[in-house]
Amino acid sequence: MSVIFRLLLVVGAIFEFILVIRMIRKSAMPIADSVFWFGFAFLLLLLAAFPGIAFWASELLGIESPVNLVYLVIIALLIHRVFKLYVRLSEVNDKLTRLAQDLALRDHEEK
Repeated sequence: MSVIFRLLLVVGAIFEFILVIRMIRKSAMPIADSVFWFGFAFLLLLLAAFPGIAFWASELLGIESPVNLVYLVIIALLIHRVFKLYVRLSEVNDKLTRLAQDLALRDHEEK
């Protein structure tokens, strides 16, 4: 991996750490959700500090370039995160529907 790419990983990780801490301080992000983002930023720092990990893993998996492996890992983690958020959104939507139905029944019973 080039030095510029490694620096971009470090800058991205630091930016992410700062952003997550800001969101936590503003109470805009639950602590539980921030664990994923801290882990993600730590992974970026780890890959930037020890590029040998990416070389070893890309060789093990048969991926020609370690940079492609880094992109693959980032994309896979973000797809996983989107899936988990979609599941949570579906659960909240179901709860909201049930709540609206219960409220409508109560209003109807009071009349």
